[in-house]
Amino acid sequence: MSAPAEIEKDAMDAAAEEAADVLKALANPGRLRILCALVPGEMSVGELERAIGASQSYVSGQLLRLRQEGLVTCERDGRSMHYSLSDPRIRPILERIYEVFCPET
Repeated sequence: MSAPAEIEKDAMDAAAEEAADVLKALANPGRLRILCALVPGEMSVGELERAIGASQSYVSGQLLRLRQEGLVTCERDGRSMHYSLSDPRIRPILERIYEVFCPET
């Protein structure tokens, strides 16, 4: 195999690995609901609790995982934290998932 083809395969392998990691994070219904809630814009933990109907501890735990995955970022505003999507590649994926799985009635 030539060097350029090997480099191309390495790049494809790395991209596939990265995509698989993102899909693993999206595979949890709670995390997916949080990410979908953040598509329109940033939200506080309390707003996310109400949006997905989950407890503060559950939402905080899932947000921690999403931050570790690099999918959300947070900013402190006084005593509250506001979360938003941090990876621009995620928004179109979430929009497509919504379009396919959440059709308007």
